[in-house]
Amino acid sequence: MRRVLFGLGSNKSFDNKTPLQLLESACVNLSGYLVKPSFSSVYKTKAMYVENQNDFFNMCVLGFVTDDLSAFDLLKITQKIEKEHGRNREKEIRFGSRSLDIDIELFGDEKINHPILQIPHPRVLERMFVLIPAIEVLKDSADEFIREEYIKNLEKLKKTEDFESIKMVLPSQAVQEWSK
Repeated sequence: MRRVLFGLGSNKSFDNKTPLQLLESACVNLSGYLVKPSFSSVYKTKAMYVENQNDFFNMCVLGFVTDDLSAFDLLKITQKIEKEHGRNREKEIRFGSRSLDIDIELFGDEKINHPILQIPHPRVLERMFVLIPAIEVLKDSADEFIREEYIKNLEKLKKTEDFESIKMVLPSQAVQEWSK
């Protein structure tokens, strides 16, 4: 079994579902591939990079996948889930609004640098909207070293960014109910 950490985000409705409902549905879908999934709280955050858009709802999911599932297999699964939730990569603006974004932040201890997949995710340490929920789900895992690295980077970011703009909107206990 390999540990996998996902970062999820949504700031655009699709098919009469709000961003929170899209995250809920994505969590249910991801649960079908994960052993012992753990879900962070959902946080409302300002958009990065392209700022003239709705705030995002972000969260992390931690779980384990069987050894026969590669990171590239998992990428295909996450992109299929995104597409089912209204994401059209061909028509979107990079870093713009999206109905659903699922990033593979970590996949076991693998390091991958491929044109379609980079693991660990190359921008994880600059994103408070990933670090905060990741630290939350990593608290009960054996990944203490990674969690400590994330905490150190978060402390650096707190000094330079608007940490107060990130607000919890749905506690993890409520999110746990989604996957049942």
